[in-house]
Amino acid sequence: MVQWSIKMVRHHDDQNWVEYLLLSSSWCNIPFVTALTGPLDVSEQLGVFSSQVFQESPQDKLAKKKNSPIHNMEKHCNIEISAQISRIATFQNDGEQDRYRLEGLLESPSANDDKDCFSPLSLNATSVNIEVYKNKAVNYTLMVTFVSVLQVILLIRQMEHSNTQSGAAKVSIVMIGQQAIMDAYFCLLHLTAGILVESLFNAFATAAFFKFVVFAIFEMRYLLAIWKASRPLNNGEGWDAMRRELSVLYSRFYGLLLGGVLLMYEFHNYIRPILFLLYSFWIPQIVTNVVRDSRKPLHPHYILGVTITRLPIPLYVFGCPNNFMRIQPDKTWCIYLCIFMGLQSAVLLLQHYLGSRCFIPRQILPEKYSYYRKFDQESNQTTDCVICMAAINLSQRPNDCMVTPCDHFFHSGCLQRWMDIKMECPTCRRPLPPA
Repeated sequence: MVQWSIKMVRHHDDQNWVEYLLLSSSWCNIPFVTALTGPLDVSEQLGVFSSQVFQESPQDKLAKKKNSPIHNMEKHCNIEISAQISRIATFQNDGEQDRYRLEGLLESPSANDDKDCFSPLSLNATSVNIEVYKNKAVNYTLMVTFVSVLQVILLIRQMEHSNTQSGAAKVSIVMIGQQAIMDAYFCLLHLTAGILVESLFNAFATAAFFKFVVFAIFEMRYLLAIWKASRPLNNGEGWDAMRRELSVLYSRFYGLLLGGVLLMYEFHNYIRPILFLLYSFWIPQIVTNVVRDSRKPLHPHYILGVTITRLPIPLYVFGCPNNFMRIQPDKTWCIYLCIFMGLQSAVLLLQHYLGSRCFIPRQILPEKYSYYRKFDQESNQTTDCVICMAAINLSQRPNDCMVTPCDHFFHSGCLQRWMDIKMECPTCRRPLPPA
């Protein structure tokens, strides 16, 4: 049995009366201090980080306060506590030594006779090693910082891969915008965690800063480049019209960002399905490739790198059994997430190497223009390629030259390199269909 010191406290904060029990005990030099404010398990009070970051809504707190067995208690009650402390047998090397569990019962003998006293409360607590807890949190923030740096490098490489107007127009603006919204959420979450846990502010603020750099500088810059490349060119257009379209783009982005925050707050119990929706960011690019028949819009290193670097945070939170947030691991959900992300990246890689419509039956595909279509070779035996200014011998192999819909001839390699930059005819500037 354990010797307890019990104190009933009633505190006035100028607006509300706050009643709670302060229980303290010491056994084998292990302190346990818990404030009971209602029918809550002691284990909920010992969650140092999770109890502060994942707080209950004000409606839930008000309902629990009204239903609390010690609500409106106006006099002292006799309280008896019987509890025992046992050592936890763990087979996982999580760095925490000498962990103990407290189990017991708190009751009032006069509960049946006096309505002001409360019903029995069960006690269930686990000791927490604060130093190990902080080390886990710091290691997590280092992992997030390292992943953010890798994402910056991958973004720079992808921006170099699509640095032309034609290359940027092939990239889905929804895909980049969805990733930017995800990084904005991660930035806000880590910044909030740093504010709530003052001793870990520097670590979480560093992780939040790097996430801010990823979405506010690089991803937003890439988003604007894609938007500019996808806009139709109007020579008579003024700066006012462009500014209005740009303001609409920004308002949509931040509107979705704010709406997503409210949505997750309202449906926080369904956070796993919401994460699945956020991690479907490759699907808009897959659909765009099929609709436009785009040729290699994304670099393979970007596809694989982003797929890998997006997984560590959810896998740590929902898959690591010793995460510092003390969230119960869900290995099945983590496996489904990895399979889902792997399938998306596999489809993108197939589109990159085999064609954007390789997995769609040809019977349902629209007719595609052939740049190697037949032409009258006797009418023009020779012509010049305006790209390289060299002669084209039309009497030789037909695969050596390509014909545009406007009947202009070019070397195959010259026109393919040209279309990587501009999708328009070098001679008459008419739009060209995908090759």
